[in-house]
Amino acid sequence: MTTTANHILLIAHAPLAHALRECALHVFADSAQDVSVLDVPPNESPEDTLQAARALLAHSGAERTLVLADVFGATPSNVAHRLVEGSAARLLVGVNLPMLLRAICYRYEPLDEQAARALAGGQQGMLQVAASNAPRNQNSRKEHGQDRDHHQQ
Repeated sequence: MTTTANHILLIAHAPLAHALRECALHVFADSAQDVSVLDVPPNESPEDTLQAARALLAHSGAERTLVLADVFGATPSNVAHRLVEGSAARLLVGVNLPMLLRAICYRYEPLDEQAARALAGGQQGMLQVAASNAPRNQNSRKEHGQDRDHHQQ
């Protein structure tokens, strides 16, 4: 296990990177310094985006970085690929909240292990849930003597 945290850099179409970070900080408030974001605005050139990503990476000062991007083949992913080429950083594409949360949970592990766990978390976080199998944590109105379809104002 490593003694310092791996840095996590999110690169995604605006405002997804920022939104994912905010959700993650709701769960892991202590991870703010370990997660940075680059929201890619529409019409920004890939060169400008790459320059901004390099600046964020340099500013983090981290020895090890896990880069998470949103859509394979889109500008954020292409920039992220160029960013990690020839470096010790790892890149995962198709970021979702379960992937990010798993990446944060394992930010003190070796980078390859963190990347594998984050990828598994992202994949395991995607499920098709039938309405009849959905978890229920609230009583239905009918159980309280009210018809669920009747809306009283």
